[in-house]
Amino acid sequence: MDLTVEKLAKMIDHTVLKPETTKAKIKQLCDEATIYDFAAVCINPVHAEYAAELLKDTSVKVCVVVGFPLGATTPEVKACETTNVVGAGAHEVDMVINVGALRDENYDLVTRDIESVIGASGDAHVKVILETGYLKDDQKVKACLICKEAGADFVKTSTGFGPMGATPHDVRLMRETVGPLMGVKAAGGIRSFKDAIRLIDAGADRLGTSAGVAIVEDFRWVQYSDSWMAPDKPCWTCPSRMANMAKQPKEVYTWYKERCLTCPDKEHNVFND
Repeated sequence: MDLTVEKLAKMIDHTVLKPETTKAKIKQLCDEATIYDFAAVCINPVHAEYAAELLKDTSVKVCVVVGFPLGATTPEVKACETTNVVGAGAHEVDMVINVGALRDENYDLVTRDIESVIGASGDAHVKVILETGYLKDDQKVKACLICKEAGADFVKTSTGFGPMGATPHDVRLMRETVGPLMGVKAAGGIRSFKDAIRLIDAGADRLGTSAGVAIVEDFRWVQYSDSWMAPDKPCWTCPSRMANMAKQPKEVYTWYKERCLTCPDKEHNVFND
């Protein structure tokens, strides 16, 4: 992999989305993003105008979440929110898909939801958060195809507030589905260079993480080799291990459990612990 510090930094959306975030934390986030030349800062709508002012003379973009973190508002509300944040200076919009509608196979509503945000986004890029921890693989594929047909710029794994974050399996599946020309953003639980490099290798071209500084600093001294791809024991990258089962729908939990039980490497199996 032809990866440099500069390229890695430009794949990172430096993220703070906690509800208790203060103005001082946004200032720190933007300062770090400027120093490391990250792709973007990813923030809640209330901070959009302040971040845009802080970053106006830099190459760092302002990415703002919409319908976050549940995705359960109406298309009209998401469109209004998008108009508001783009007007405040957002260059990118990360919207949460209507997960319930997708699980109901109400694909017309899912499409209208995405198209409403795209229609209100102007020149801003739109990333659609699938919240993969609530979905089985066939549902993830369907969501990706809807996003692609609707004209979204990226598909994104997770909010970081759902039952699980990004996994190499999901990123690989999403990349295979949308092809090479559409963006794939991995987000949720990316805390180390090892997490980052595995997701990039799986096909991610953007990473949403609050650990961007640590990831770049790790890469400065790491002698990259294929050993970074070797599985951990126990396998902490396995979806069955990293998921918050209490948050998952029962049938999705069962689907992951059955998948894990058929894994040839029983040492990785959380259900056999």
